[in-house]
Amino acid sequence: MKDYIEVDEWKIIEEGFNPHHNKVSESIFSLGNGRMGQRANFEEAYSGETLQGNYIAGVYYPDKTRVGWWKNGYPEYFAKVLNAANWVGIDIHIENEQLDLAKCEVITFRRELNMQAGYLKRNFTAKTASGKIVEVEAIRFCSMVDDEAGAIKYTITPLNFSESLTITPFIDGDVVNKDSNYDEKFWDEIKKESWNDGGFLQMRTKKTGFEVATGMLISVLQNNAPVKLNTQAVTKEKYIAAKFKLQTTEGQSITIIKYAANLSSQNYAAADLLIKLKETLVRISKKGFEAMLQEQAAAWAEKWKMNDIIIEGDVSAQQAIRFNIFQLNQTYTGEDDRLNIGPKGFTGEKYGGSTYWDTEAYCVPFYLSTADQKVTKNLLLYRYKQLGKAIENAKLLGFNNGAALYPMVTMDGTECHNEWEITFEEIHRNGAIAYAIFNYVRYTADEAYLADYGLEVLIAIARFWSQRVNWSADKQQYVMLGVTGPNEYENNVNNNWYTSTLATWCMKYTMEVVAMVKTADSAKYAALVAKISFKEAEETARFKDIVAKMYYPYDGKQQVFLQQDGYLDKEQILVKDLPAVDRPINQKWSWDRILRSCYIKQADVLQGIYFFEDQYDLETIRRNFDFYEPRTVHESSLSPCVHAILAAKLGDEARAYEFYLRTARLDLDDYNNDTEDGCHITSMAGTWMSVIEGFGGMRVIDGKLSFQPFLPAKWQSFSFHIGFRGTILNIKVSKNGVQIKNLSGTETSVLVYDKEQTVKANDELLVEA
Repeated sequence: MKDYIEVDEWKIIEEGFNPHHNKVSESIFSLGNGRMGQRANFEEAYSGETLQGNYIAGVYYPDKTRVGWWKNGYPEYFAKVLNAANWVGIDIHIENEQLDLAKCEVITFRRELNMQAGYLKRNFTAKTASGKIVEVEAIRFCSMVDDEAGAIKYTITPLNFSESLTITPFIDGDVVNKDSNYDEKFWDEIKKESWNDGGFLQMRTKKTGFEVATGMLISVLQNNAPVKLNTQAVTKEKYIAAKFKLQTTEGQSITIIKYAANLSSQNYAAADLLIKLKETLVRISKKGFEAMLQEQAAAWAEKWKMNDIIIEGDVSAQQAIRFNIFQLNQTYTGEDDRLNIGPKGFTGEKYGGSTYWDTEAYCVPFYLSTADQKVTKNLLLYRYKQLGKAIENAKLLGFNNGAALYPMVTMDGTECHNEWEITFEEIHRNGAIAYAIFNYVRYTADEAYLADYGLEVLIAIARFWSQRVNWSADKQQYVMLGVTGPNEYENNVNNNWYTSTLATWCMKYTMEVVAMVKTADSAKYAALVAKISFKEAEETARFKDIVAKMYYPYDGKQQVFLQQDGYLDKEQILVKDLPAVDRPINQKWSWDRILRSCYIKQADVLQGIYFFEDQYDLETIRRNFDFYEPRTVHESSLSPCVHAILAAKLGDEARAYEFYLRTARLDLDDYNNDTEDGCHITSMAGTWMSVIEGFGGMRVIDGKLSFQPFLPAKWQSFSFHIGFRGTILNIKVSKNGVQIKNLSGTETSVLVYDKEQTVKANDELLVEA
């Protein structure tokens, strides 16, 4: 755990430069706008430890899977979002010395991420080897208004010399992915050109054929006066630059404004990229940097109106929740149903930037409550459009009759995860997608979605589950063999309780939706039956039989659901009794030792209880929580949030708050010693859930919002906005009670502590504590 980020309500601040923290900071201070993003790499050269990263949403490469052996159905490739052209670079030479903080004495250094206005600012003073001292201020952002563009304002001031500076703004496409399986470079150059005030570079991905045109326009001020540029074009393979030299005067500043844009063949014909790129560059440069910065602040202010959670009395908690919300909004805007949410967003390469079940299980609740309904609908449509590939994936594993197995990891619907115990066995991801459909309809009441899209997906998933189980003559029940649950520290187990519970729930919910759609829109239902050859009577009879006769492991002595068969055969040493030198076990132990231990990576049984808590009484939840949490090492970023929500439901304030802080500050404090690989974007949605569903106790019950809030002892109050079925509510929890403001023009009813409250249009009420 690291503790070097200063506490501030609206800013992430690093004061002083520690090169050992640099890659962590590059992740934490990352920028994005849903269409593109980048790590917080320096504009000037840096020869120290760094992970260069600029990313374009949806542009990926099928990197050949690297394994020593092959099995039938094994993915041929691991798809990954590519490190794209570096557009932020501005090389600085003072006479013959290159400005490089790894080779300078860093006198002062401050890096600041302004979350309220959406920009990154860096200030430093550095002394070169020859004793020349410069002061630099760099401000940059990825525009939320022009989402294919970004801008940089880089100001350098000589403090003790008057000599020439050689300044080289550049675009470098000769980039690599750190996670390349065979050290391959994934881009080919198509064309490039340098202009007096900029240039462009057009690249094409190997195999997938995506083309991206990256361009820049530059302007320069010296002592606040415009400078007429006379640049020297510099070109080499996959690289263009506009190099120029200026004579400096001690104490007088030089400011380089760099406008940049990334346009992809996903959105334009490849032949039109250059024309559209130039139009974009001209448009944003005419606006000017300051106008773009003001637009950026206004766009973020609009987002914060709905997204912000205000915590009074705990600045650390306030900073953390805003950081998580900020990164979520930088990663996904919901404007394009071809895009999804990678576990690292635009902050790093780990996990390939692909889609996991994290989206459906953790991100959907955030977007349902804080964004327009279409945003979550686009996340569901992403999966609907990949249903054909999910059916193909299932066929590769021996399933038929339109059964679908959605991939564990994907970019286009094809499975591309390269660990067999995950690819073949972590099949609960299918259930998360069905649950997201249920969650969306429960929240929005958009039942038309079921007839148009959802039922087709649900039937395909139910068909998979009905074929994946088998009848045990010994148990006289259906069993689910050879699976991996959410606890990935257990592989190839039989009868994982969560997976089996999710499977039967999926079949029950599918049958409910069949009846619903059949009644509501018989014509669409008939068309779907014909399209997918659904034999309702025969197939639902199979579903019902499995639901009625499914086996679930249970320990009658302790009255808990068993994670899987044989779990109690493991030596039951609690996490608190583990020597500190053994933590984290995923970095200290062999895989064999982990698999034989009782330790749990993240919520497994408790994940199922979280999803279906209305099916269990409070004592059942408490027994399972008290049994499994002490055996959980929380070595997944997805773990603390579920535990925080359940602890809050149980009234266990101490543990709820402990888990909240752990999930909220996971990256800011680098809890798991892995933030240098990128931030844990999808688990950040779990942080939001920890506040809203945990401390706020929000649920949807019988078509109404319900709140069972409590105020953590360290907080004076907390408040948040919730959008629900066309109504926007502001909820504030304080020592006085629960204040509800209806910001909409229609009356609404909510449940507070199980009592119905009616809030008139544009009115408010206080439910006293």
